[in-house]
Amino acid sequence: MHHRHSDAVAAAPSTWILRWCARLAPGSEVLDLACGSGRHSRALAALGCRVDAVDADGERAAALEGVAGVRFRALDLEHGPWPLKDRQYDAIVVANYLHRPTLPLLAQALRDGGILVYETFATGNEQFGRPRNPDYLLQPFELAQCFAPLLHVLAFEDGVRKEPGPARVQRLCAVRTAPQRLDRLALAD
Repeated sequence: MHHRHSDAVAAAPSTWILRWCARLAPGSEVLDLACGSGRHSRALAALGCRVDAVDADGERAAALEGVAGVRFRALDLEHGPWPLKDRQYDAIVVANYLHRPTLPLLAQALRDGGILVYETFATGNEQFGRPRNPDYLLQPFELAQCFAPLLHVLAFEDGVRKEPGPARVQRLCAVRTAPQRLDRLALAD
């Protein structure tokens, strides 16, 4: 099952995603999975990243036309074989999207030292609005439990965010290899 939340509610990039991606070195190759209108793709390109913006909705390409550093790809992520099996990235960002069969594939799509930055809705969001369907909501600690065997989890949050509107979310940042291999991150004090 999957869910893609309305981009109208979330026009500004996620502060969680910006926090972790601000450390990416210029020239990093980034996958913006289920990119929607491209709010994160634009922000990542402004940081000097080369972004593959992927969404099943081909009409989304118009919103990203002419954005330097962004290549839009209309791909079905939920039916048939994983369309990105031959690609690896320095970072993958996912916001407000959940398709559980894709989760382990994301770890494989990271280069050594690559980071996954994920934020999506969790059980308890029903009190705030959509999504309400339990198929589209992470169970308690599900994101961390899914990626802990595959990646080194740097940070995990499970709670209520206030902006851009109240929602129950889980957030994760994880790296593909041990911390000593974080050569693609330019760490700041």
